[in-house]
Amino acid sequence: MAKKVMIDAGHGPDTLGKRAPDDSMREFHFNKAVADLVVAELKRYKNVEVRVAHDPTGRRDVPLRERTNKANAWGADLYVSIHANALKDSWSNAKGIETFVHPNSSASSRRMANLLQTELIKATGLVNRGVKTANFHVLRVTKMPAVLSENGFMDNRDELKLLKSASYRKKVADAHVKAIVQFLGLSGKSKAAKPAKPAAPTK
Repeated sequence: MAKKVMIDAGHGPDTLGKRAPDDSMREFHFNKAVADLVVAELKRYKNVEVRVAHDPTGRRDVPLRERTNKANAWGADLYVSIHANALKDSWSNAKGIETFVHPNSSASSRRMANLLQTELIKATGLVNRGVKTANFHVLRVTKMPAVLSENGFMDNRDELKLLKSASYRKKVADAHVKAIVQFLGLSGKSKAAKPAKPAAPTK
């Protein structure tokens, strides 16, 4: 039976506060670019189905409950929510990557989070902020292993440059795929399919 993976590009392009202090990048633009790459790469594997919880067009910020209801009704085997971080609405020195699970998460969620955090740090070389717990809706209400990644700070000028770049987005996406493949034990990657090209960097 095929494994089912729900990928969630967090927020929407017009969600209040979810953007760089100078508004040169909306968080959704990073999240979606990475999500698109993850989905395309996962589809190259056998025995896996992939769906998205967000609106791919970006026209609607899908409510959190709708996202988790969709995953639960489908019977997903894994829920992965992709984000860019921010400490505040103005520039800060915060930096690094962290992965979240719910405080009452299963051992499976924690295993996936550790795999993902390890791959992200290996791929990016950024500060390892570790695996943390938070009472986020998408981690609390989902009925399957669920993780939420924060892949750099939009309010850190140096990390914002990375978040805007196609090469960094590809690194982050590849790290997510490697962790998912390990967690679900996926194999049989198709040689015929072509990997997705990274999205053009945000201006």
